[in-house]
Amino acid sequence: MFERHITDWDNAYTNGANIAGGDRWPAAWVEPAQSFRQALSAAGRARLDIAYGDKPRNRFDLFLPEGAPKGLVVFVHGGYWMALDKSFWSHLAKGSVDSGYAVAMPSYTLCPEVRIGDIVREVGAAVGKAAGLVEGPIMLTGHSAGGHLVSRMVAASSPLAPEVQSRIRHVVSLSGVHDLRSLMNTGMNKTLHIDEAEALAESPALLRPVAGARITCWVGGGERAEFLRQNDLLANIWTGLGAATVTVVEPDRHHFSVIDGLVDKDHALTRTLLG
Repeated sequence: MFERHITDWDNAYTNGANIAGGDRWPAAWVEPAQSFRQALSAAGRARLDIAYGDKPRNRFDLFLPEGAPKGLVVFVHGGYWMALDKSFWSHLAKGSVDSGYAVAMPSYTLCPEVRIGDIVREVGAAVGKAAGLVEGPIMLTGHSAGGHLVSRMVAASSPLAPEVQSRIRHVVSLSGVHDLRSLMNTGMNKTLHIDEAEALAESPALLRPVAGARITCWVGGGERAEFLRQNDLLANIWTGLGAATVTVVEPDRHHFSVIDGLVDKDHALTRTLLG
């Protein structure tokens, strides 16, 4: 019998210090993201800083394929709801853009200026605005905290309008945090201010999926045990609540490399997202 008991919650959710060379990130994403934005801007296929709300960070970038888009992908970034912005991730649109889809990448207001529930509503507004600009099916994907946020879009009390929600074909949560209660034990909560009521209201794993929800929970095989657990958790619970779910553990990927497949239109991650 194997007994697991977490005593150091901060270490359980610390990624960089537990990855060889982990201090490379997020700086390692800056140059490829900037190069991608510049290339699509030069081709007239990037619309940057589209407003979806009144706050300074309520902006998204929209990257367009050659020809009419087949649909819309929205990528929501991570950073534990308290760091980073859309500028670090632009290159991750490449696989979907090369496959003929438009890709929207929003920033959002960070904690502690707002609560996680407020960020959920901002992301809903971003998805709604982007959906009004691009016709066709919608696929949502997000990394870490972004995985939580895109899962939340297809959970009970989703902020999305019914006409937008009905267009969502697939959600892919990449290393998502789906039960916020664990984070109440970490030092991060001095910034996040998660309490029991918010954890119950905003954790996808504690909510019912919307009717017809289809979600893939994707994680790297080399990730922290808590991310592997959180990945399995949502798929396990939502399967029992009628959602169509898939769980993927990608070998030889850690928390920062698990997103890399989105760059390549032929990678299994991009094909799964769009399929």
